[in-house]
Amino acid sequence: MALLVEVKNLTVDYDGDIALDNVNLEIEEGDVIGIIGRSGSGKTVLLNVLRGIDTSIPATGQVIFHVSMCDKCGRIEPPGNAGKICPRCDGTLQPDSFDILDDSGQEVRSKIARRIAIMIQRTFGIYGDYRVIENVLKALDDIDYKGEKIQRAAELIDQVRLSHRMMHIARDLSGGEKQRVVLARQLAKEPMLLLADEPTGTLDPKTAGSIHHNIRALSKDFGITVLITSHFFDVIEEMASKVIFLEEGKIKRVGPPAEIIKEFMGKADVLEKKQIEAGDTIISVKDLTKKYFSVDRGVINAVNGVTFDIKEGEIFGIVGTSGAGKTSLMNILTGNLEPTDGIVEMKIGDDWINMCEPGYYARGRAKPYIGLLHQEYDLYPHRSIIENMTESIGLEFPAELAEMKAVQTLQIVGFNEKRGQEILNKFPEELSEGERHRVALAQAMIKEPLVIVLDEPTGTMDPITKRFVVSSILSAREDINETFVIVSHDMEFVKMICDRVAYMKSGKIVSIGDPEKVLPDVTDKPAEKTEEIKQKA
Repeated sequence: MALLVEVKNLTVDYDGDIALDNVNLEIEEGDVIGIIGRSGSGKTVLLNVLRGIDTSIPATGQVIFHVSMCDKCGRIEPPGNAGKICPRCDGTLQPDSFDILDDSGQEVRSKIARRIAIMIQRTFGIYGDYRVIENVLKALDDIDYKGEKIQRAAELIDQVRLSHRMMHIARDLSGGEKQRVVLARQLAKEPMLLLADEPTGTLDPKTAGSIHHNIRALSKDFGITVLITSHFFDVIEEMASKVIFLEEGKIKRVGPPAEIIKEFMGKADVLEKKQIEAGDTIISVKDLTKKYFSVDRGVINAVNGVTFDIKEGEIFGIVGTSGAGKTSLMNILTGNLEPTDGIVEMKIGDDWINMCEPGYYARGRAKPYIGLLHQEYDLYPHRSIIENMTESIGLEFPAELAEMKAVQTLQIVGFNEKRGQEILNKFPEELSEGERHRVALAQAMIKEPLVIVLDEPTGTMDPITKRFVVSSILSAREDINETFVIVSHDMEFVKMICDRVAYMKSGKIVSIGDPEKVLPDVTDKPAEKTEEIKQKA
């Protein structure tokens, strides 16, 4: 295989905060390389440097792309195409090399960047009001595609196995289907390199496996070089030819996937939750229904007659594959979505508050006591971390108290005291994606709500960081009797932390109870029915 990228002595230094420290790496054409490491280890920074677009990254060293360039039109192709006829004109592809960190080669850097695709964690990057095929056509317009666009768009949609959703409105798709649209849009660029940064972090394992399989197959069929970060290590092991282990900005090891993943996982301590006796009911849901109406799909029963209770001090899980209705149910529980029918009540003091009824003395009274971390969380980019945690959400603390409270909360979500102090005056873009996620979790917890709802709280976290989150949630429950509702596809996490779990399928709760008894349903094995479900049946 020809050498595609050569990274030499790459360092990224944010005013003394070293994100990448003297990284040296070779990437061969057609490689599928997994990148693992704890949150903050430099994974996302490395991918952003390789992308070659963000010139504000304070990078030194060399990132040399070995390519073939057309001697007539300047078209960039992978190095293995040297000597061939250019696919865009009758010119000949000549071997060449360019350092994308060299400011003198800005025009060539832009050409290389146009042949690099990226799938970014926690964002779908699609036009929600457009149909699937229209999304792909827009991507073809962006690259000024000269061929028959509708035919090419249909081919790309077929390549990601989404032909049966071609005319659907993008916002109506499940998370996994949206990610396939993203993949089709990126393939429209005819990339020679695909950078996938936790592309399936918020998807259930089954759907994530399908996306990963798509990426691997496309790499094999079209010779696309892939760099992927993912917490689904079994998939990394299956699809990657080698794995890079990053630690504190340095490459600790490069080697066979199974060997490197085993070394990384050896650093993760296994935690056990304590059995507790939950208190009285704090949230009661009865016969809850939410219907959507779509021109293409008719009536969609997102939530279809569900009934359950959540106890005070309980860690309650809601699981299911993409499109099962988890997010709609969560939005109703938090007062952010009106149900079609049914009742949701929350106990505040001695009063039961109807969450389905608008107004200051109904839903308006309960919402301040509910903390929410949505999977599409957003921190204000132009505010510091302490401002995001206090001022931006309307908490008025004296400066000294604000700092103390912020550091305490950051420690709860996995930062040590030193790192918590260090990041207070930093901006979100200066943190890793995993660190930003933990700050968003801290932002939800600092309001001291009665119930905290977490939507995919470990979606893009590595296993070691995940255990910090497990510890923080268990600690908050034990110390202050906090109640948590966790919406997740991460079955390992749910088993580690939840007291009870409701498994959703097609808008219904098909099983509810002990995670060890309910979760086998997710892998299509028989699960025990709980008394609640039996009685209703």
